[in-house]
Amino acid sequence: MKKALSPDSSCPCGSGLSYGRCCGALHAGAPAPDARALMASRYSAYALGLEVYLRDTWAPEKRPQRLDLESDGIKWLGLRIRSFKETGEDRAEVEYVARGRVGGGAAFRLHEKARFERRQGRWLYVDGDLLP
Repeated sequence: MKKALSPDSSCPCGSGLSYGRCCGALHAGAPAPDARALMASRYSAYALGLEVYLRDTWAPEKRPQRLDLESDGIKWLGLRIRSFKETGEDRAEVEYVARGRVGGGAAFRLHEKARFERRQGRWLYVDGDLLP
């Protein structure tokens, strides 16, 4: 289910900026300036249920056929970006930890080193390696 968020609300990515000045601008169509910003905006998209944005920012050859954020039942609790580095002119890696909870269950951590590529001026999530 897509969740509405006021542009003046705190951004779900935890940047400390308002949603309208942070991930909201990217969700509205502005290109991400770098892979770190795209990673934060994708986390916010998961938190807000923005499946179209997630699909649009996923490399087509790696994109899943279907996303079903409504039925996964995850409430996202926070994002911490541990590192960001450019690995080439149009490539970058972002290591992050996202925390979530399903229903009333225990919280979990998703720790990933994600790979991104810039294609035709836009950053895309390609894939990643889960870390312990």
